[in-house]
Amino acid sequence: MTKRLYRSEKNAKLFGICGGVAEYFGVDPTVVRVGALVGGLVTGIIPFLFVYVIAYLVIPIDESYAEVVK
Repeated sequence: MTKRLYRSEKNAKLFGICGGVAEYFGVDPTVVRVGALVGGLVTGIIPFLFVYVIAYLVIPIDESYAEVVK
């Protein structure tokens, strides 16, 4: 079975991107969120927002969690 990157619905704070990355790599979502915050501050807010919006548009939502909740 191939591991795929999805936006998370259960670990979502803002679109579920950091939660999905954390699930993909098997780490705590807080670590990914802090890393994203530091990365945004280091690179500048505008480039970080651009990459975040692109990730939102490219990474699909995890539909399997929505089916389990129903």
